[in-house]
Amino acid sequence: MTRPTRIEYEGAFHHVMNRGRNHEDIFHDQRYYAEFLKCLREVSEQFEAVIHAYCLMTNHYHLLIETPQANLGRIMRHINGVYTQRYNWLNKSDGPLFRGRYKSVLVDEDDYLLQLTRYIHLNPLETKPPMVAALEDFEWSSYPAYVNLTKGPIWLMRDKTYQMLGHKNRYKSYQNYIAQGVDDDLKRYCGHFNYRY
Repeated sequence: MTRPTRIEYEGAFHHVMNRGRNHEDIFHDQRYYAEFLKCLREVSEQFEAVIHAYCLMTNHYHLLIETPQANLGRIMRHINGVYTQRYNWLNKSDGPLFRGRYKSVLVDEDDYLLQLTRYIHLNPLETKPPMVAALEDFEWSSYPAYVNLTKGPIWLMRDKTYQMLGHKNRYKSYQNYIAQGVDDDLKRYCGHFNYRY
């Protein structure tokens, strides 16, 4: 049976997720996180990927990626393939790291882009028990950069999210937006998306 063709077009937004085989950890310490972030920088430079948000959990990750060149497949082959090589080198292991193909969902820019950044950033608080007491304490997502706690990588695009909030104090405005929690419909959809995967 052939795999279904992924939909790609210029300027598309994708919510992308992948998890470790058998739900095993794909990040063990800061060295692993740093190597994954290096992969994100590389796809930004080599494939013009625009990263709007990310969250690196222990056994999976979430990305919000814009593809000006309609090349999500090439982007994800680099991220998953190169990170697997680096993971195996650090971990002195070999073989596949991820459960399988990454999962991607096209995102409607006007209706869901802003909400999806919130969903992605709130992931560390949605685990049982929560990974951190406050999002500000979780350093492996783009949230600290969104609220000006860290400078953030040069490849992280926040301007579109700030524009959608339409408020002069963009950092405080985004904090307040996060505090409102995820829309129930989006939470149900994303939860279904995650559990199916």
